[in-house]
Amino acid sequence: MIKLITINNPRTAQAFIDYMASRKIELDMMPEGGGQFAIWLKNDADKLEAESELSHFLAAPNDGKYQAASWDLADSRTRKFKYHTPSILGMVKAKAGPLTLLIMSVSIGLFILFQIGFGDSVFSVTHFPAQEGQQWQIWRWVSHALIHFSVAHIAFNLLWWWQLGGDIEKRLGSVKLLQIFIFSSALSGAGQYWVEGANFGGLSGVVYALMGYSWLLGVISPQKGVSLPKPIVIFMLIWLVLGFIQPYMAIANTAHLVGLGAGLLLALIDSQMPKKSHG
Repeated sequence: MIKLITINNPRTAQAFIDYMASRKIELDMMPEGGGQFAIWLKNDADKLEAESELSHFLAAPNDGKYQAASWDLADSRTRKFKYHTPSILGMVKAKAGPLTLLIMSVSIGLFILFQIGFGDSVFSVTHFPAQEGQQWQIWRWVSHALIHFSVAHIAFNLLWWWQLGGDIEKRLGSVKLLQIFIFSSALSGAGQYWVEGANFGGLSGVVYALMGYSWLLGVISPQKGVSLPKPIVIFMLIWLVLGFIQPYMAIANTAHLVGLGAGLLLALIDSQMPKKSHG
C-alpha cells in the first residue's frame, strides 16, 4: 500500500475514492488523528495513474465528475460512508516494506531473549567486533544495531526505524534501505567502538543515518520522493546535542554523530544518480 495524501475532510476524500473506483483503482481511507485522514492506494502498480488523477482532483475537487461517481456507486456500495479503524499490525504493515519489518522482528526477538535471561549469550554473539579475529565475523559489524537494553530504548529506535526506514523502502526500494542499514551500522559502530569500546547496541546510529539521508536528499534531490519535515530534523538534532551534554544516561553519542554523517554522505552520492523506478 502507498499513502497518497492526508486531508481533513473525509467526505471530500470519499468522492475521490469513489471516482477512482469507477476507474477500477482501489483506494482506502484511514484516520490519522487530529482530524486528518489518509488516502491509501492498495495496488502499487496503479501509483502513476493515481497520483496523476489526484493532482487533477486537488485542482478541482468540486468537479461534477467526482460527485457523479459517488452517486453512481451509492446503490452498489456494500457499506455506507464510513471509515474503519485499522489494527495496529495493519497500520505497521501498510507503511513498512519487508526489510523494515524484518529488522523490527529480529530486534524484538533479540530483546525478548534479553528479557528472559539470555542477555549475556545474545550480547556475546552480536556485539561489535572487539577481540582478535572477531573483525572477520562479518555479522558483528551490523548485528550490534539489532540489540536493545530497555523498553524505552527499543521503542524509540523501532518507531523511528519504521517511520524513516519505511518511507525510504517504499520510495526507493529494499536494496537502498539495506545499503543504508549496512553502511551506517558498520560506520557508526566503528566510531562508537573507537571512542568507548564494544559495550553498546541499538539502531540509533542507523536512525540518525536515515534522518540525515531523508532530509538532505529531500533538499538537494526532491524529485526522488524522499523528504523529512524540518521540525523532525530539529527535534532529532536537539536530542543529539542533549545526548552529549546530559550526565545521567549512557548514550552512544558517537554512534549517533557518525550515523548522521553516514546518512548525509549517502544522500550526497545518491543525489547525483538518476531516479529509478520500483515496481
